Amino acid sequence: MTADEAISFIQEHGVVLAAAKGPVPRLTEAIVNEPIKGSWWAHPRSHQIFAVLEAVADSEDVLVCRLVNGKVTFIHRRLWPALVRAAKRFPSAQIAQVHEEHTASGRHVTRQVPFPKWVPPEVLQHAKKMNEKEALDALGPWASSSRQRREM
Repeated sequence: MTADEAISFIQEHGVVLAAAKGPVPRLTEAIVNEPIKGSWWAHPRSHQIFAVLEAVADSEDVLVCRLVNGKVTFIHRRLWPALVRAAKRFPSAQIAQVHEEHTASGRHVTRQVPFPKWVPPEVLQHAKKMNEKEALDALGPWASSSRQRREM
């Protein structure tokens, strides 16, 4: 799977986990078109997986956050208004934009852009036109039954 195919996969599914098991598809398994037992880093195609994950994370059409079960989650731009509309149901840390960087010294650094600072104005406008049920339906069944929902 190429980076463009991976972005199309995310667009189709809307919400996709990078590698963790959960209630939505895993991109790492889609990239290699097979289940991965253990860490994807040990998979024979780990270099391809890494390259595709990096390209997806750099896409302007994909939000990287920790929405599903606190794990790295990719959300396609088409669902950003739904996420914004349903945001009160999730802890703010889970809807912060995540950027993982490798420094020149080789250290791994994670930076976050808090919600709603990462949200483009047009997405905010579109979110205002949705009701909460429409937003949750768009995000998928996992969102309505999510245990990480904030208590109202």
